[in-house]
Amino acid sequence: MFLRYREYIVNAVFKNVLYCLSLVRLDHIVFRVYHLWEAAAINSILQLKYFLFFSFFFSLILFLHPFPPSSGSQGQFPLTQNVTVVEGGTANLTCRVDQNDNTSLQWSNPAQQTLYFDDKKALRDNRIELVRASWHELSISVSDVSLSDEGQYTCSLFTMPVKTSKAFLTVLGVPEKPQITGFTSPVMEGERMQLTCKTSGSKPAADIRWFKNDKEVKDVKYLKEEDAVRKTFTVSSTLDFLADRSDDGAVVSCRVDHESLNSTPQIAMQVLEIHYTPLVKIISSNSWPEEGQSIILTCESKGKPVPEPVLWTKDGGELPDPERMVVNGRVLSISFLNKTDNGTYRCEAKNPIGRNSTEYVLIVHDVFNTLLPTTVIPSLTTATVTTNVALKASTTTSATATSIRDPNALAGQTGPDHALIGGIVAVVVFVTLCSIILLGRYLARHKGTYLTNEAKGAEDAPDADTAIINAEGSQVNAEEKKEYFI
Repeated sequence: MFLRYREYIVNAVFKNVLYCLSLVRLDHIVFRVYHLWEAAAINSILQLKYFLFFSFFFSLILFLHPFPPSSGSQGQFPLTQNVTVVEGGTANLTCRVDQNDNTSLQWSNPAQQTLYFDDKKALRDNRIELVRASWHELSISVSDVSLSDEGQYTCSLFTMPVKTSKAFLTVLGVPEKPQITGFTSPVMEGERMQLTCKTSGSKPAADIRWFKNDKEVKDVKYLKEEDAVRKTFTVSSTLDFLADRSDDGAVVSCRVDHESLNSTPQIAMQVLEIHYTPLVKIISSNSWPEEGQSIILTCESKGKPVPEPVLWTKDGGELPDPERMVVNGRVLSISFLNKTDNGTYRCEAKNPIGRNSTEYVLIVHDVFNTLLPTTVIPSLTTATVTTNVALKASTTTSATATSIRDPNALAGQTGPDHALIGGIVAVVVFVTLCSIILLGRYLARHKGTYLTNEAKGAEDAPDADTAIINAEGSQVNAEEKKEYFI
């Protein structure tokens, strides 16, 4: 028990003795003697009887020394400031006195152990160094600060009475680099993922934030646990979500923010790998395919793992014309299109996760053609005979073939109307035949009249010319013998 409290007894006696001696300026002499006594007592080198003798000696000096009040002490007061330092850093403790009449200053730790008395080191600790010592200031530094150094430090001004000022040293525990757990590669689409980010050693507790592709995720769980021995915290956060194909290749990061990191957060990252079934799409090179043209159908498939070569089918079966329908990887090429190529083309892709397909309906249109109005059928015929009767010219109208669009046809489809052309040709043929029949009939009747007149004049005429003349005279006489009935 004696050895346990010996150090505290030495410090208590030393403070009072130095205070008394400081008033008569004998502290420099006695400090050397005391330093040897302290070292021997603390290290159990000094026997009990010698320890008691020196303790009695210093106590006697303390008892016999008068305590006159220090002049001007009423205006003296030590000034200190709280200090915050990161674990492992260096803390500077400064005690200042604006007015001091050569009164000693002292720094002591939270255990009330004297660190420095003016410029004299009292505690053997290599981390503690003197920075500045004067009648107006006493500054010391503590390097390689640990969490156990945190506490209230006291600066004492040895006036009568002793005046003190407190400075609290705060030691920040630096959080360890975070780690992300819970990810097992690969993850299937639709599965639930739970990623946990954990860091320890922070004081006070650190803050954890989640990001997915630089976009912060808010809906997370947060948990902190305190280490009672070191008075630090272990902090963890859990990110819970359903895996989606859009998350494949996404970077999920866990960021730890803490005041000890000087605005440079610690970050842990995890790249997601999501497996999913293929996504299939068909792209056509020709939006309006016509007969005789070519078309290229490209099957785009995206999946993870990468889909196997695609399978092309038409109307649920194999491609009917391999010579014109050529498959090259994901591309289907069809040359010299015709109406038989119309149908539904299917592209199917698969990978170890599953399969998917899509369809394309091909409609081959007629060739676009515009007929010019150049087909004209003339039918002008004129006939003249030697008699007074003349055949007037008969003329048929021209027929023009035009292209009329079927209103029931598909939008944008143009081509010749065969029914209309056939009708026009039939009308032209019919008109021509009717003209020939009328002309033939007229000629036949004119021929009979000519023969009759010739026969009437030939009865008494010696030749043909006389017969014709006689026939004309008989016609005149016939006109003169007309009778009128009333």
